[in-house]
Amino acid sequence: MAASEATATFREARDFLLEHREDYAEAYAQFGWPQLGAFNWALDWFDVIAEGNTNPALWIVEEDGSEQRFTFAEMARRSGQVANWLRARGVRRGDRVVLMLGNQVELWDTILAVMKLGAIIIPATPLLGAADARDRVARGGAQHVIALASAADRFTEISADVTRIAIGRAVEGWHTFSDAYAEPADFTPDGVTDANDTLLLYFTSGTTARPKLVEHTHASYPVGHLSTMYWIGLRPGDVHLNISSPGWAKHAWSNVFAPWNAQACVFIHNYSRFDGARLLSEMQRCGVTSFCAPPTVWRMLIQSDLTALTTPPRVVVGAGEPLNPEVIEQVRKAWGVTIRDGFGQTETTVQIANTPGQPVRPGSMGRPVPGYRVVLIDPVTGERAEEGEICLELDPRPLGLMVGYHGDPELTAEAMAGGFYHTGDIGSRDADGYITYVGRTDDVFKASDYRISPFELESVLIEHEAVVEAAIVPSPDALRLHVPKAYVVLAEGWEPTDATAQSIFAHCREHLSAYQRVRRLEFAELPKTISGKIRRVELRDAERLKHASTDATPPGEFRDRA
Repeated sequence: MAASEATATFREARDFLLEHREDYAEAYAQFGWPQLGAFNWALDWFDVIAEGNTNPALWIVEEDGSEQRFTFAEMARRSGQVANWLRARGVRRGDRVVLMLGNQVELWDTILAVMKLGAIIIPATPLLGAADARDRVARGGAQHVIALASAADRFTEISADVTRIAIGRAVEGWHTFSDAYAEPADFTPDGVTDANDTLLLYFTSGTTARPKLVEHTHASYPVGHLSTMYWIGLRPGDVHLNISSPGWAKHAWSNVFAPWNAQACVFIHNYSRFDGARLLSEMQRCGVTSFCAPPTVWRMLIQSDLTALTTPPRVVVGAGEPLNPEVIEQVRKAWGVTIRDGFGQTETTVQIANTPGQPVRPGSMGRPVPGYRVVLIDPVTGERAEEGEICLELDPRPLGLMVGYHGDPELTAEAMAGGFYHTGDIGSRDADGYITYVGRTDDVFKASDYRISPFELESVLIEHEAVVEAAIVPSPDALRLHVPKAYVVLAEGWEPTDATAQSIFAHCREHLSAYQRVRRLEFAELPKTISGKIRRVELRDAERLKHASTDATPPGEFRDRA
């Protein structure tokens, strides 16, 4: 298939989802992933929609109030310049490029440019330390590094053969990125990009183990994120704000592919410290029409006066971890819109979601999105069940699914065993097909022979006015094997006292079944990955150490006295 035919096929699939964005039944029944041959999303989609297009594609507002806006046509021109310059610096088709930048225009210029070249992007967050940065280069087999000048010292110990390119001040031994904008904008590729060629190598966030290296193609993420576009409910001309750090998959989901698939504008508000009131003010001023944020941000945002935003976004969604019902209700009261959960992974695009126009079941992630066939597999029997591991049918294989774990055929085979892709997450399905998240297979535990879902208990905990965030883990117990223990982050104005703990215990007794009773509590900051996900594995390990030889109450722990 020629590139022009692939572009038309992609557009047809996209337009079908836009046309049926509130008709879930029809969209799910009739949608088919586009069959692509030669296809380079940056050349065959972005540059096509950018030709003569003066609509805003990227809008960046800085903490000091300064801002930049770039049209689709400008982004096509800039990325062409960068592609030509990178090629002159030795970046070739199939080369691997570690990209460590913040939310700045050069990030989007480079993503498009590397894609045009047919090279492979290895995204890395600027929060990485030197050891992790070296690991990205070594395990990723990178030939080139493009990074902030301020992060150059994190790459001092990598191979001398790696090309180094700095954005910002001049760095000795590094090429200066700003020189790229002196290049001509017209870019001619050196060959054809196949849709199945590798585009991205993503390191996972590592909540339970060493980060895995996820491989995606020119189809699986750029085209696969049609499902993400559908979930969010994006329309052409939208101003879309997604709060996410560069370097993680969710940034590509909602700050690159989903909005530009829809021909919407990517809106960025940069800040060094989260300020809910300021964020709401910028959303009001700039007319944000669609908004996506992780649960941590939603939980902080509801501490602000949500009614200050008098023209709320048309659509709002949450992703990264399940969103607690209490947060959803507060936003609904203030804005008159419902936050819709979506579920996906670095390994996939959105698989399950509450899509626009459909009833939202409290606590549910929604239903499988068009293009995904989801089954629940009992982890003990291996049979289909109404509660079990969330798995994807591989026949037909969803386009938004990774190729596999790069360089690890055994782990890939394990993930794809039995004709399914295994997510490692547990869910339950109701009679209408709505799926509710239970927890990671590693996080669910038993207490007195009852299975405990941490998420259920955490949702109740944050309904207490003293609790901003909470994590439930099993605490060893001589009688019950384990009891649920809560690690709690307190809201402003609350003290980590026994009185506060007993108030939270009383709240839990009122709203949880007896077998789910939270019996221990500790006030503490929650350990998180640099992508913001709670590392419950650290809390579980800490509990085992605290209670390894005695059932005595360790320092800092409170127990329910009722």
